[in-house]
Amino acid sequence: MEVFTAAPMTQTAVRRRSPFTLISARLVAIFAVLGPGFITANVDNDPGGILTYSQAGAQFGYALLWTLIPTTIALIVVQEMAARMGAVTGKGLSDLIREEFGLRATFFTMLVLGLADFGNIVSEFAGLASGMGIFGFSKFLVVPFGAVVVWVVVVQGRYKPVERILIIASLIYFAYPVSAILARPNWNSALRQTFVPTLSTDPAYLAVIVGLIGTTITPWMQFYLQAAVVERGVDARHYPLCRLDVIVGCIVTDVIAFFIVVACGATIFRAGGHTELAQASDAALALRPFAGRFAALLFAIGLINASLLSAAILPLATSYNICEGLGFESGIDKRFSEAPVFYWLYSLLIGGGAGCVLLIPNRLQIKLILYSQVVNGMLLPFVLVYMLLLVNRPRLMGAFKNKRWQNVIAWLTAATMIVLSAMFIYNVLAG
Repeated sequence: MEVFTAAPMTQTAVRRRSPFTLISARLVAIFAVLGPGFITANVDNDPGGILTYSQAGAQFGYALLWTLIPTTIALIVVQEMAARMGAVTGKGLSDLIREEFGLRATFFTMLVLGLADFGNIVSEFAGLASGMGIFGFSKFLVVPFGAVVVWVVVVQGRYKPVERILIIASLIYFAYPVSAILARPNWNSALRQTFVPTLSTDPAYLAVIVGLIGTTITPWMQFYLQAAVVERGVDARHYPLCRLDVIVGCIVTDVIAFFIVVACGATIFRAGGHTELAQASDAALALRPFAGRFAALLFAIGLINASLLSAAILPLATSYNICEGLGFESGIDKRFSEAPVFYWLYSLLIGGGAGCVLLIPNRLQIKLILYSQVVNGMLLPFVLVYMLLLVNRPRLMGAFKNKRWQNVIAWLTAATMIVLSAMFIYNVLAG
């Protein structure tokens, strides 16, 4: 990790610095901290996430906003664990699972997570087709073009430039707070239901909760974040800055989620109540009559940006997972000839995800997107168990192993997802 030191400045030089220069210097300092944690958390607001948050607002109004507070706390704890393991051990999560639990357990884990990730990759390109469809573009044009763009950026780039591009793209998510403000929500009601839980045994309500948690704390995030921390060269000495990056990213991503739920609750739910969205772009179109064309445009731009950003990162995360777990060379700082399996897998995931969107009818894509988020939630406990067993081993972590309160929150998150998933499955089987 690069450490920059500035030469001492005289008092005269400080006086001569303009306000613009001071602001620029502070922005540079902020961007210097941002990295894997900020990117990983914001990519979490992918088309599947946007659709899930939009569905929560459209179907239940503000009633599910309360879930964002415990989810944010859990997200910070889980993400911080992954980043800390990467900084202390210098190894990715898949590497550690293979070394500590054996190749058979690793292969099974990578297979299940790989299939779930592929469903998410399809949803990224479906979101791109849906968002660009608002502007009249055919999916047969934009999906192949988008696939080529993200492939070239990652395969032909190096880690530092690619990271800067991803950080800039992450900032476009702030279009959603503007859309929510333009929707003129009932802020008193929204804030009240953020801090006062609304409980229900309605199967649809439970399914959306599982989806909300599953799309916020996804299994792939932990693998990608830890691999990115290792590739960036963060070690235990520089970890405090990395931890700040993780915390800022987690808070920002769930603040964005809050505004997405509020925007759809203030418009779609208020207009019809318990509305099911057919695709992610429906939320943008539904905003237009209530919040104006500008709000709908911002929502659509956010969706397109999220699709491209996630389409670049999710295949990358899956490639990291599988290659690390099976012992192949990986990393975007390596050339194609140095890590052929990594780059071929990345290319196949992008090509396969884009191809499925071109072949699968739109009415089936929506189910794939929503259920992929529910599957994420069901798989999360298994990943958390691996992480908790690893992060608490003194041989691996030494003085950096988990504190008791971190273990309590992480185990509670795993147990909660197991209970919610069991309730969801029971309701589905019971009809």
